[in-house]
Formats: sequence, C-alpha cells, structure tokens
Amino acid sequence: MQNEETAAPGVETPAETPAAVPTRKRPKPGERRVQILQALAAMLEQPGAERVTTAALAARLEVSEAALYRHFASKAQMFEGLIDFIEQSVFTLVNQILEREGATGSQQAARILTLLVQFAERNPGMTRVMVGDALVFENERLQQRMNQFFDKIEATLRQVLRGAAAADGSATPSVDAQVRAAALTAFVVGQLQRFARSGFRRAPSEHLDATIALIV
Repeated sequence: MQNEETAAPGVETPAETPAAVPTRKRPKPGERRVQILQALAAMLEQPGAERVTTAALAARLEVSEAALYRHFASKAQMFEGLIDFIEQSVFTLVNQILEREGATGSQQAARILTLLVQFAERNPGMTRVMVGDALVFENERLQQRMNQFFDKIEATLRQVLRGAAAADGSATPSVDAQVRAAALTAFVVGQLQRFARSGFRRAPSEHLDATIALIV
C-alpha cells in the first residue's frame, strides 16, 4: 500500500516546484509610442530643462535609442506627436464651445481663451512646445505648425467676434473683429510664454477672469 506522505509518481511536491521567473511584459501595439511621448512631455516639464536628447529620453525609458527609432523615424516626429495631441485636444474642445447654443460671440471668445490657459496650466511640457521654447533647436517645420495652430485660434476668435461686433452696431464689424482677435491671441500667447519662462511658477490663470472681463 502506498505511503500517504509519498507523492504520486510524476507529480512534484510544492517544495520541488521552481520559482516562476518574472518576465518583462511586452507593450501592446501603440503603447510604446504613447510611453515615449509621455516621457518626452515629462522631461519638458522640468524648469530650465535643456534640449532633450534621444539619449536622455532612451535612458529615462530604460531602452536603447534604436528602440525609440522603431516607433518614430526622428525626434522631430516625436515632437509632431505632441503637437498632434495639442491640436486634437484643444480644437475638439473649441468645437464644443462653438456648437453650444445660447452663447454670445464675446462669451465664446472668453471660453476659448480660458480653455487655452487651462490646457497649458495642466500640461506644462506642452506649453513649452506651444510657445516654441522646446522647438528652438528642432526642425523648422515644427515651429511653423505651432504658428499655424495660433493662426487658426485667431481665425476662430475673429469668426465669433464678427457677430458680436455687428450686434453692437459696429459699422466695420470685420475690421473690429480682426483687431480684437489679434489682441486676444497675443494676450494668451503672452500668458503662456510667461508661464514657461518663469519655470512654471507664474500660473497663466492668475487674474484670468478679471483680465478677460477687461479685454473681451
């Protein structure tokens, strides 16, 4: 009769089972791209940060530089990924503001300015991209894209303010809207620049409601 303390043939006892070897989980498709962009944005959030190199970015992610280039053809393409995020995030919300019924042109303009400031305050690294500080030594087309971003913001403000000027009885609503839109765009860019160049100490939302009430 088999001893009860003896294991059945071919079955290992718990003491004989080797410990499981931890394996590094492979990122899902597209997940590594997101991780790279998140790491780049985080590095840009460091006040006084110098130009971000691919070597430093790879070290932060604990991968090789070659691993970065499997997901992005160049560092410029990484910055384009951040700009894509900025454009999609901001203009999705701008469109929601424009589609909201019952708001005047001035109210829409104020909400767009507030949106831009709040987005920048929540994403300091992105702010350095928006104002161009992080793009100084990068491909020129990146700065051109950010210039186009603010041109589109100004055009949107001009659109909503034209109706407001006409409602106020302006004899030249298009001209008035153009002047105001340019001034408001310059204001918000200035707020973002001050935020970035203060090392993110001067919040762009400081006195924002009072300032908007004066200029919109």
